[in-house]
Amino acid sequence: MTDPIADYLTRLRNAIRAGHRVVEVPASKMKMEITKILFDQGYILNYKFEECENPQGIIKIALKYDPIDRVNAIKNLHRVSRPGLRQYTGYKDMPRVLNGLGIAILSTSKGVMTNKQAKEMKIGGEVLCYVY
Repeated sequence: MTDPIADYLTRLRNAIRAGHRVVEVPASKMKMEITKILFDQGYILNYKFEECENPQGIIKIALKYDPIDRVNAIKNLHRVSRPGLRQYTGYKDMPRVLNGLGIAILSTSKGVMTNKQAKEMKIGGEVLCYVY
């Protein structure tokens, strides 16, 4: 697999479209950090890291749906930076997703964070994905 982040986002998108409550993805440190950000921003209900027979373990993610009309909290997941075409940004040119309603997840020298956190800390980095 050449792009594990794209695989992670695709698994989430497919689970949302199929109406699943829980999705399992292979774990890595980057995916764990992205999952923590999605939980902190309120896009997923809960998550759990589990060790299993494979060396890296798995992440179980409970998706968040509206209880009345079953609409998911995540409308779209868009991969920005790819292995063949990296996208970097400085703190002055930070992307605004859906006019500030969504988030951009960045990989910076201080760790994985949202565009708002990176702008406050005045650091730039690689734009991993947009979530709204």
